[in-house]
Amino acid sequence: MAEDTLYDIVVHNGIVLTVNGEFDVFRKGLVCIADGTLKRVEDRANSEPLPAASQVIDAAGGIIMPGLVNSHTHVPMSLFRGLADDLPLTDWLNDHIFKAETQWLNPESVHVGTLLSCAEMLLSGTTTFCDGYFFEDAVAAAVIESGMRAVLAQGIIDFPAPGVPDPQENVTKAAQFIETWQGKSTLITPGLFCHSPYTCSEETLRKARKVADEKDTLFQIHVAETKGELREIEERHGTTPVQYLDRIGILNERTLLVHAIWVNDADIACMAERYVSISVATESEMKLASGVAPIPEFLENGLSVGIGTDSCASNNNLDMFQEIDTSAKLHKVKRGDPTVMDARQVLTLATRGGAEAIGLGEQVGSLEVGKKADLIIIDTHKPHLTPLYDPVSHLVYAASGSDVRDVIIDGRLTVKDRMVLSFNLEPIIESVQDLARQIAS
Repeated sequence: MAEDTLYDIVVHNGIVLTVNGEFDVFRKGLVCIADGTLKRVEDRANSEPLPAASQVIDAAGGIIMPGLVNSHTHVPMSLFRGLADDLPLTDWLNDHIFKAETQWLNPESVHVGTLLSCAEMLLSGTTTFCDGYFFEDAVAAAVIESGMRAVLAQGIIDFPAPGVPDPQENVTKAAQFIETWQGKSTLITPGLFCHSPYTCSEETLRKARKVADEKDTLFQIHVAETKGELREIEERHGTTPVQYLDRIGILNERTLLVHAIWVNDADIACMAERYVSISVATESEMKLASGVAPIPEFLENGLSVGIGTDSCASNNNLDMFQEIDTSAKLHKVKRGDPTVMDARQVLTLATRGGAEAIGLGEQVGSLEVGKKADLIIIDTHKPHLTPLYDPVSHLVYAASGSDVRDVIIDGRLTVKDRMVLSFNLEPIIESVQDLARQIAS
């Protein structure tokens, strides 16, 4: 772009963490945006005048970094935050969540629940997320309204589900969702989501895999989440959940396995051979006492790994900064090694790694010329972030979502000075509170 060209947005006066392959850091950073794309990411010389722009944002000495990528969640479930806590997964699902979903989910409730979650993610620095749920058309409409970027998938399960009362239509409905949204918006990438190998039959899994391959979309599935699931699949199929999925032809490079806790060395080797990706939701997995996914082993075997929050019903928030802090510390304790899952590696999993895991690595996840302009500004002028020796360490071990000041997605300012600009949040909060009173009664 010529020097006399007007940029849409110029961000300056901050530390730029690119999270590119070399992990370049620019202490006097400058980011120039035009047409939703990063045009310049570099150090700015002291004497250099600012490039011309329609909007200039002063980072005030803060940190300018890629927006966080939440690689697994169910955003409408913010409606059920705190509804059923301190329970085993099977009791939580069967006795509470499935019943609440059946009674209270509809396109309107899913829409407001999604906007509530989008606001929470925007205000805590997440710009892209990967979702799988029911009434996903309503999710997609809300995501566009919020200005966020997302990989969205219609849920598939082999019993009557919200919006899909006839299980025989589950894969058909998912295929229709993909057809509706594929190419419709630059912010939405459609896919499909099979709940798990114990709630979806082999026939359903094969049909869903065929649709995903034909449409060239991401296939998501919870797998090996609990010891009980491991035992059940071994009893039914004579092998582990991962190797069962491989045996029936589910695993390939467009597969996102969620949780993958109860896996052995042969499972990990199988996943690596099939080039699958993994999403780990540490805090939800800890809260449900599901176990600890072996992230270091995944990385040592070359697997693509992202970090997710799971839903507000099991986490109970969508703060990715909290998630990366917990993930880093848990694995240090598990291995008895303080060098495992260092700050740079964990921050990469929450940005570039997560983007790669959900199939958007060429678009987002790092600040590099040519990528989409999805970035956040961290306000570091706070007691808990002073002094600042290492910005990467601060982001993982000291910062929280509440330190996010500004958010830009697709070249548009979506949060300014901690205010959501893309939609009016107050009516959404009021609507959810009204609905919560009905659910509680």
